[in-house]
Amino acid sequence: MVLAAPPEDVHAVLVDLEYFGSWWPQVRAVASLGPDDALVVCRSVLPYDLELHLHAESREPWLLRVAIDGPIRGYAQWTLSPVDVRTAPGGTRLDFEQRVRAEDRSFVLASYVLKPLLRWNHHRMMAGAEEGLARKFGRVS
Repeated sequence: MVLAAPPEDVHAVLVDLEYFGSWWPQVRAVASLGPDDALVVCRSVLPYDLELHLHAESREPWLLRVAIDGPIRGYAQWTLSPVDVRTAPGGTRLDFEQRVRAEDRSFVLASYVLKPLLRWNHHRMMAGAEEGLARKFGRVS
């Protein structure tokens, strides 16, 4: 997605985990555990809360990456690139990548049985992030 805001503005919002809930509706609660750690509670469409421990691995201007621990383990990252298009001079291309695997036994079993439903639920969560960022900054594409 391309946002109508410079990378430094987008970075300032994405680096501040404690305020994710202000623009991302599926982030229900965030508790700071120190300068590099936070406990995040997420709930998308399905009626369950996912409690995750996030640990900052990179806060570079072009890459924000967190390690994820909890019922799922892995990482998530945002890559920010400046764009100069006619409709968004000084805009930001924002790419999201996540690689996780289920760790909790009940989550592993559920993922085998409910994989399409869980993928849909995750897709809705990520759509909420995109919509929230688009509301905050304006979306070009």
